[in-house]
Amino acid sequence: MRDYDVIESPGAPIKAWTRGVPIEDAALKQLRNVASLPFIHKHIAVMPDVHWGKGATVGSVIPAVGAIIPAAVGVDIGCGMMAVRTSIRAEHLPDDLSGIRSAIEAAVPHGRTDNGGRNDKGAWADEPPLAAHSRWEALKAGYDAVVEKHPKAAHPRGFGHLGTLGTGNHFIELCLDEAGDVWVMLHSGSRGVGNRFGTYFIERAKYEARRWFLNLPDQDLAYFPEGSEGFIDYIRAVSWAQKYARANREVMMDSVLNVLRAFWPDLETTQEAVNCHHNYVSKERHFGKDVFLTRKGAVSAKLDELGIIPGSMGAKSFIVRGKGNAESFCTCSHGAGRTMSRTEAKRRFTVEDHVRATQGVECRKDADVIDETPMAYKDIDAVIAAQSELIEVVHTLRQVVCVKG
Repeated sequence: MRDYDVIESPGAPIKAWTRGVPIEDAALKQLRNVASLPFIHKHIAVMPDVHWGKGATVGSVIPAVGAIIPAAVGVDIGCGMMAVRTSIRAEHLPDDLSGIRSAIEAAVPHGRTDNGGRNDKGAWADEPPLAAHSRWEALKAGYDAVVEKHPKAAHPRGFGHLGTLGTGNHFIELCLDEAGDVWVMLHSGSRGVGNRFGTYFIERAKYEARRWFLNLPDQDLAYFPEGSEGFIDYIRAVSWAQKYARANREVMMDSVLNVLRAFWPDLETTQEAVNCHHNYVSKERHFGKDVFLTRKGAVSAKLDELGIIPGSMGAKSFIVRGKGNAESFCTCSHGAGRTMSRTEAKRRFTVEDHVRATQGVECRKDADVIDETPMAYKDIDAVIAAQSELIEVVHTLRQVVCVKG
């Protein structure tokens, strides 16, 4: 018996690991639009956290032969998760965790970028911590190579965002696992510069599609054919942004661990860090062909590969191990997935609702984070259950501190 459902499609098959998890009509339409494209290899894989996105759904895995759709990666290029287990135990934590949250918020810039302007509260006022690091020169050289050819893709404060959190669903958390060990877990990507790269190349692909009179079901599904100038330039840009996103998470993790060492000087990390993208493109071989596989809101789950599937604020999160399921292109979900827009969440729920839903978690409990309240997301237990043939749970984590911009 197969562990997925097949969604009716006029084009390539659509295989969905969504049993027990709803899919909205707008997402179904997007999936069928992608399936109609001529370069899809075998089928599209759909994760249980699937929901509407720009052009392509969040929670979709798209194998393309000879082409890349920039919108199938999205504008938060390289967004992903990082987690480490520490030597801190539950019994070491104080009853009042507000001081720890405040210290993390002081150490890691977070919040809105104000379009990269002078009052950019989400960026460093001076050079970011990595400026003295050997990797800085390589990152700077890669960025310069992209914007020298594409000056409109430049971001005025791009490097001022390195090691910063951002806003929306990005977060830093302290969590407890089933044994009482404290984990640090964070979620962020390539920040303002990745957004600028993604937006620029999506628009450039749309321009090329109009120039060549391509008949597309959605203009946001414009693509670059392999070998074209746009394809080569996009690969260079997206590859750089993915490296920047990984470095961004590593710098933030170092900052958070340094904060915790001020409370626990003997702190050690006791498990190798998990650092995984969930908005990216990778050249991989599946079903006998080399493909450009875009995972938008999806995580690589090759055999024995560790990944992270977070829940919402106040919900459980999971460290998982991949089963290498070929039908899913060795992929699992990237989180719980939204059930409604941010606007609808703010309309439907109150601060009192949010306070009840995040009871026991030291976090923001004001009107500005209502769009991130747990009720705006799918049931994480149902999402995990729907992909039991894709991953096995290694650790179950519950949040005790959550920092959001």
